[in-house]
Amino acid sequence: MFKEDGIYLISEIGINHNADMQVVKKLIDATFACGWDCVKFQKRNPEKCVPESQRGVLKDTPWGRMTYLEYKKRMEFSESQYDYIDAYCKEKPLSWTASVWDRDSLDFILKYDVPFIKIPSPMLSKAELVKAIADTGKPIIMSTGMSTVEEIDNSVLILDSYAPNNYALMHCNSTYPASLEDLNLNMIKTLKERYGCTIGYSGHEYGLEPTVIAVALGARIIERHITLDHNMWGTDQAASLEVHAMDLLRKRVVEANICLGDGVKRITEKEMKIREKLKG
Repeated sequence: MFKEDGIYLISEIGINHNADMQVVKKLIDATFACGWDCVKFQKRNPEKCVPESQRGVLKDTPWGRMTYLEYKKRMEFSESQYDYIDAYCKEKPLSWTASVWDRDSLDFILKYDVPFIKIPSPMLSKAELVKAIADTGKPIIMSTGMSTVEEIDNSVLILDSYAPNNYALMHCNSTYPASLEDLNLNMIKTLKERYGCTIGYSGHEYGLEPTVIAVALGARIIERHITLDHNMWGTDQAASLEVHAMDLLRKRVVEANICLGDGVKRITEKEMKIREKLKG
């Protein structure tokens, strides 16, 4: 799934675009220039996804003080804007997709030829949505942040029933930014042993090292939020990678994957000359 012998890199624009298509274009350009595989957005119907308790909460935004529901609506792109994103990515070419938060958003994203559908961590326990996504026949990536083992088990049971061998799970800590002591990267091995599917890592931490370690532990898909500048407005900007860090991380991840090898003991061709010299 995704790559046979490499690491699949997803740049998560998410809501870091701040509803500005010029920012989107620059982040798509950066994803392509840095050699990442896919750029990802988030698609939701705020009328269905925003909890009642949060709808009327006032929020200070770049567009003034407004309710949380109004803010969420403002952050959603229209169909014409997604048409533009689709065309812009095809020019590169570069794959794009989205995390879907509700059935309306799933139906919307299926209008486009996306390589996979993402189930975000908060939606993992929404059985009806998980089944609807599994029924599409599209490859699925599901994040497991803020979820119990029992919740993951239940969702995987649905995926095994309706999308067998067509999904991957992402280890994730859903804090922005996530503290090092909370990352628990050994869960990558735990998920692999428990579910036997492709495992990835969705990182929200500062720095690059934990993501490289995730690859060493067996992650085959890497997702990181990206930004033009950590100082931009928005809750996710600080835990995102700036463009230079995207390039650094890709190089380190590729090198880490090469270093891992296949685990089969052999005398390399370059060793043979040393062997002949020292062993006779």
